[in-house]
Amino acid sequence: MLGTNDAIWAIGLMSGTSMDGIDAAMIRTDGTRVLEFGPCLSEAYEPAFRQKFSQYLGQKTAPDDIVREFTMRNVKAVQHLIDQSGMRADQIGVIGFHGQTLFHNPDNRLTVQVGDGDLIAKSVGINVVNDFRTEDVLSGGEGAPLAPAYHQALAHDLDGPIVVLNLGGVGNVTYLNGDEILAFDTGPASAMIDDWVRRHTDQQYDQDGALARQGVIHDDIVGTLMANPYFDRLPPKSLDRDAFDPSLVAGLSLEDGAATLTAFTVQSLVRARDHMPAAPKRWLVTGGGRHNGFMLECIERSLQTPVEAVEVAGWRGDELEAEAFAFLAVRSLKGMPLSYPGTTGVPKPLTGGRLNKAA
Repeated sequence: MLGTNDAIWAIGLMSGTSMDGIDAAMIRTDGTRVLEFGPCLSEAYEPAFRQKFSQYLGQKTAPDDIVREFTMRNVKAVQHLIDQSGMRADQIGVIGFHGQTLFHNPDNRLTVQVGDGDLIAKSVGINVVNDFRTEDVLSGGEGAPLAPAYHQALAHDLDGPIVVLNLGGVGNVTYLNGDEILAFDTGPASAMIDDWVRRHTDQQYDQDGALARQGVIHDDIVGTLMANPYFDRLPPKSLDRDAFDPSLVAGLSLEDGAATLTAFTVQSLVRARDHMPAAPKRWLVTGGGRHNGFMLECIERSLQTPVEAVEVAGWRGDELEAEAFAFLAVRSLKGMPLSYPGTTGVPKPLTGGRLNKAA
């Protein structure tokens, strides 16, 4: 096990619920602070692979050939990142490999992330930590979100309370105020909008919210969606990507559907704020949704609080989650907590992850 103060280079690999590709990032960390940022990259899936892989979302497994293909894409991302860094594999201490979440049901103590950590370790010659969520779920936690420990490390010198808002496929927040930390999934973010746009156009997402900006919000549908009991549950709490019924917008025009689903995301964040101990001074936004200018305008108007992309704080928004799993891998090697009662609802701070040795 690494010593408490040992800092190493680590690579993080993340494939989010939007299922659009792989993010890889390198940081040097001791598991408490980030001491140096290395290179980062994103490798998008070809449409054919995304379509083939995404049909297993919501299932508890995927065929071995699909899992292997996904894993080897991660291997290539690691190799490209090492080439970009100018470093050797033996100079990198660990890889944090999230895998692809297919199924997440913490109420039944089950979460499924596919991907072969052992294959990556043997292919690139670097130890790999994966399976970050299982220990948390088996201990009664939600298994998500796991990035808050990294958010806390990045935000240690910022004046709180602040919120780090991740607008990925699912939305989640980390509330930070000194040593106080609270985190939970808020509701939908980009996934429902992306699915809607892909279903009706040849686009992958609503670029800058252009479609939603032209549409009319159907408040009755937003109200029905917000009636889901999830929003009244006290945090910590987490969601599966497909937790909400998209059929409610089925009869709307393209633009009205985009506007209504965007309004649903915004209202879920207003409700999330009600669960926070004090009013945040600012919201820092990461995830792909931060590029949706119309959505950010709507969020800021509804919250009446500054809402800014994390780049304003000097963070790398596109790579933040990949960096987080590099950070968590180092913490796992040191036996440090990955999750807390205030982030996933586990009874006590809990470490996790499974080590796959390169040799």
